[in-house]
Amino acid sequence: MAEDCGPRSKRFEVSGNINGMSRLTRGEPIPIVVTGDQHTFALDEEALSGILLQEHIRNKKVVIVSVAGAFRKGKSFLLDFCLRYMERKGATDWLGDENSKLDGFPWKGGSERYTTGILMWSEAFLVDTPSGEKVAVLLMDTQGAFDSQSTVKDCATVFALSTMTSSVQVFNLSQNIQEDDLQHLQLFTEYGRLALESNDSKPFQTLQFLVRDWCYPYEAGYGLEGGNKILDRRLQVSDKQHPELQQVRQHINSCFSKISCFLMPHPGLMVATNPHFDGRLSGNKKNSCLLP
Repeated sequence: MAEDCGPRSKRFEVSGNINGMSRLTRGEPIPIVVTGDQHTFALDEEALSGILLQEHIRNKKVVIVSVAGAFRKGKSFLLDFCLRYMERKGATDWLGDENSKLDGFPWKGGSERYTTGILMWSEAFLVDTPSGEKVAVLLMDTQGAFDSQSTVKDCATVFALSTMTSSVQVFNLSQNIQEDDLQHLQLFTEYGRLALESNDSKPFQTLQFLVRDWCYPYEAGYGLEGGNKILDRRLQVSDKQHPELQQVRQHINSCFSKISCFLMPHPGLMVATNPHFDGRLSGNKKNSCLLP
């Protein structure tokens, strides 16, 4: 539940037309964990309170969907499609106008890091659970790991904070699930688990491996079924494995209540190589896997 934990902040609203959809107001990305000098991080309590204490959600349970992983792998780009889906309430035409720019969480192409700290979308989306209860869904973006300006501690801090606070942690990967991905996941989750008071039960909720640009659909098809097939292989523990490899897998399985994997195709060369690409689906039809 959202409780009163500090001074009230303004409600963040923007007027305008969103992806061909007329709305009176729209949210915006709000930094809730900001970076400081000497590789420090600070929680902006006023900004977080302003999101959680909005009248329509302040007494409701909150579901936080976070995306984390290496820098420059399309986390913010992905979240903006999630944002479109939530704004259109899962309608069949949720992709919207093919000539609309993709906006929301800030993103751009290139090789240098863009997002810093942790950002949360100011608008909460009310969703009915199967039991009929309304919950507030919030989207969260995180600073990418392993850039040239961040230490391992920085990366572990951001990943641990987002994992501890999220209901669903999307672990954003490129092309495959590699052993170093699992080792980094073990390091980051241990950092978070040590910060929690009790280790009697699994400390985190749902982990979703998301493999982007999957190149082997002949081994496992795109989507959840193929993803879980690959995940079962990667997390399998056998007597033939070195004890270190066994420990990594046992640790990951002990940390999360639910683990799954989703495989996604490459979105097309226009997305990957055009510095002027702004998310318009109309400009990427010839070689895009984003469109049905």
